[in-house]
Amino acid sequence: MTQLPEVPSTTIDIELTGVRNFRDVGGLPTVDGRRVRQGRLYRSGHLAHATESDAAFLAGLGLHTVFDFRNAADHKLDGHDVELPGIRNVSIPLSDPADGAEFWRLVRDGNIEQLRSILADGKGTERMIASYRAIITDRTAEHSRVLHALAEDSVPALMHCAAGKDRAGLSIAVSLLAVGVEKEAIEADYLKSNDAHRRYRIRRSDTSSAGMSDEVMELLNPLFGARPEYLAAAFATIEETWGSTDRYLLDGLKLSPETREKLRERLVEDA
Repeated sequence: MTQLPEVPSTTIDIELTGVRNFRDVGGLPTVDGRRVRQGRLYRSGHLAHATESDAAFLAGLGLHTVFDFRNAADHKLDGHDVELPGIRNVSIPLSDPADGAEFWRLVRDGNIEQLRSILADGKGTERMIASYRAIITDRTAEHSRVLHALAEDSVPALMHCAAGKDRAGLSIAVSLLAVGVEKEAIEADYLKSNDAHRRYRIRRSDTSSAGMSDEVMELLNPLFGARPEYLAAAFATIEETWGSTDRYLLDGLKLSPETREKLRERLVEDA
């Protein structure tokens, strides 16, 4: 993946006060020349810190379902989502790319030597790539559940994890693959999570110049950035494991041709 297409501006791509990385994936091009419908599929970071105005905006989108891919450790760190009246909340915990309470304790509280021990010499990047690969191979049941729900009755839907880039990013990517969105367009949308106003804020107990030094930020960056090689690893895993995207969708995610057509009807503009 080299030359990224221009991702069209969407009608819903705004900066909320307490919800990071929110956007509508409508407008992305499909391989057959169509586009994803506006107002059908959204993505974001968690909703635990949504303000009253954020919640009112989200409630006004006509959402049917919010998919929360966070786990118990995430909920302990950030809290549960604010309640959006009349909207179904579905919890489907997925593996955190930096899974483990001890790991996140070191990210938050560790000194420079401890951070070097777990992240230096490419270990942070390697951890992320391994996690993306594992989510594809180990979470087929969860992704299948999401796609079948979208095909049946869950649209418009919002998918989120903590930062809205890894677990939600992969779930969005899989959903877009299922309706025939071009891989280059999926990548271009994925990389939007690097925009300064979208990125998950790094939390450190030591906020001094030493605790937030350039070296510390460089060590932590692989965990908090969206990188092309992460998504490429996920796509490569699909090819290596199932041979093709179609076989992955059919055999891995148990999506029948009829279910995929339902998905396209719900999420993609008419020809």
